[in-house]
Amino acid sequence: VQLQASGGGMVQAGGSLRLSCAASGRTFGNYHMGWFRQAPGKEREFVAAIRWISGNTGYADSVTCRFTISRDSAKNTVFLQMNSLKPEDTAIYFCAATLSSVASRKANEWPYWGQGTQVTVSS
Repeated sequence: VQLQASGGGMVQAGGSLRLSCAASGRTFGNYHMGWFRQAPGKEREFVAAIRWISGNTGYADSVTCRFTISRDSAKNTVFLQMNSLKPEDTAIYFCAATLSSVASRKANEWPYWGQGTQVTVSS
């Protein structure tokens, strides 16, 4: 599985950004895609995940009601719509995939990763 992330950039607090991640290569129906982020000096943390077949989603408490993960099955692409951004959302955002039927919130349990994309929110 290869993942290619795009989007990101710099925005003022309260603004919005949309990240995209296209998956290619061998994929299976029952898998998850997700987003993690890593701020300077901090560990990589879970942001959101979506189960590809059902569309069921899960979010970190810190982004619930502000971020929305979605997918375009025809394009094998997952999106992260980020609204009401805060300075503490500043981080490098990574898309990830797992063939597991369970979407762990631990980064080291996701085997496939895209390159990171920087999101900077100014106050």
